[in-house]
Amino acid sequence: MKRRRMHVLVINTEKSWRGGERQTLYNIMGFLQAGLQVDLLCRKGCPLSQKARGLGITVHEIGGTLGGLRWLATNAAAYDLIQAQTAKAQTLAAMTKPFHGKPIVYTRRVDFVPRGRLTKIKYRSTDHVVAISNWVKTILENFGIPNITVISDVVVPRALDSGRAAEIVAKVDAKGKKIVATFAALEQHKDPLTMIEAVRGLSRLRDDFVFLHFGDGSLRNTVQQKIDEYRLNDVYHLMGFVSEVEDVFLLMDVFCMSSEEEGLGSSVLDAFAYKVPVVSTAAGGLAEIVAGRGLLCNIKDSGAMAECIDKVLEHPEEYRKTAERAYDYVVSAHSLESTTEQYLELFKGLADRERGRP
Repeated sequence: MKRRRMHVLVINTEKSWRGGERQTLYNIMGFLQAGLQVDLLCRKGCPLSQKARGLGITVHEIGGTLGGLRWLATNAAAYDLIQAQTAKAQTLAAMTKPFHGKPIVYTRRVDFVPRGRLTKIKYRSTDHVVAISNWVKTILENFGIPNITVISDVVVPRALDSGRAAEIVAKVDAKGKKIVATFAALEQHKDPLTMIEAVRGLSRLRDDFVFLHFGDGSLRNTVQQKIDEYRLNDVYHLMGFVSEVEDVFLLMDVFCMSSEEEGLGSSVLDAFAYKVPVVSTAAGGLAEIVAGRGLLCNIKDSGAMAECIDKVLEHPEEYRKTAERAYDYVVSAHSLESTTEQYLELFKGLADRERGRP
């Protein structure tokens, strides 16, 4: 008898489109290619909903927490397994487990330290946790969470558009300048103020570059005030949110991350995939992926970051070789196929346990 396809419900509760939502889409793509039947539960009108519909999958939209609880309590029993891609999604799935009774897999991408008795309760209702780095796994183990598997993020390189890259960069005066950039939300855990200090330090070493900061967030006004205070407006440019920003890798000389907390740092993996040299803090999972493949600095050490960026700009051939090593690593360790295979093995084990098989 032909075995029925596993039917998986993926849940992502974010309204925005950031690295986690892109990884959710990649996971869905991998599951579809592997022959699973996949539905998505997400926030109404979010970018992920539109992109998932483009893959031809069934999307169920909710307006908020109460809508999510109601939908799962009523409908989730029809699935073989639930994969929660955000902390709130995990909460919704765990709270409604008495109604649906299905295995829950939670993919945790952040390295915030979990706290509280209620958090322990929802983890007890979660059958398995996927950590995207050994750093995230260690944090969870210290909190007393069992059943953790490390499955890292996916990189799916695409053909980049040089014309579009030129249009984006043309918004600032970068003619004849080297381009240093970051893709990071303007939020505290990304530590944009340390990045500003690093760029200020770099501007004292050389004047042949511009810095492009792609991303937005709650610290935008604070960041802009600091740029104004340091008179860096001709150097440090807040570019805001740009769709398919990866095109800019074509023109980039150095990619930087100044995070003080980071589960992994999927933007760094993208830089590897497009062979752009990386300078990063050693925050969380960044230390795991950048060591030996880029230059690492201590968290909040803006002086070291400025010196490292200067070193890459001064010796491009040397660090182009480092970028080649990073590329070889990312295409082998972070492919869609290898990551999907790991998820499928985990899902099969949970499904067999649900059916009572050894």
